[in-house]
Amino acid sequence: MKRGFAVLLVSLLLAVAACTGTTGQEEAPTRQGAAASRPSPFQDCAALTTAPGATGAPTPSPAGGGDPLPELTLNCFTGGAPVALRDVRGPAVVNVWASWCAPCRTELPAFQRLSERANGQLRVLGVNSRDSRAGAQSIGEDFGVRFPVLVDQGEALQRTLGRNAIPLTLFVDGQGRVRHVDASGALDDARLAALVRQHLGLAVSA
Repeated sequence: MKRGFAVLLVSLLLAVAACTGTTGQEEAPTRQGAAASRPSPFQDCAALTTAPGATGAPTPSPAGGGDPLPELTLNCFTGGAPVALRDVRGPAVVNVWASWCAPCRTELPAFQRLSERANGQLRVLGVNSRDSRAGAQSIGEDFGVRFPVLVDQGEALQRTLGRNAIPLTLFVDGQGRVRHVDASGALDDARLAALVRQHLGLAVSA
């Protein structure tokens, strides 16, 4: 009798496990598919190779050094032609983020406000790192993030910079040189404005 009960119990457990596994496999692609079918909340990347303000004159940069942006080519979240980072025209603030990163979620609205207050002086660009498309899209929708976003599933930018943690923010001057890399944690409006003034020589309201 005990043996019969054990066989019955094992059969029931296998049936439940099979059901749970099938449901999980069906739901994940459905969520991804639903995100892919919605319009992207982010802007496209077509204008990234045009200087902010499109005045035709290079933007003055503070005196000092700085390395050029890494030689990497990343896909745009909205599709279209891949973007070579070295072709991105500064001044620019490049924020590396992911939907699963709590400090990233905290600071993303401040980056969106910076992009709105910049008045053509600089551009804000996101790099979504090691994230799902559905997660990134949901964050864009929920937090009202509209600036262009590149996709870096392999953390190539972080590896090139020798950085592991995110959020990570690069301040890039008008000649495409990285003047500062900030990894201090979630940035707010006042801190962002101060960093832009200090490293890019631009006054943006907080």
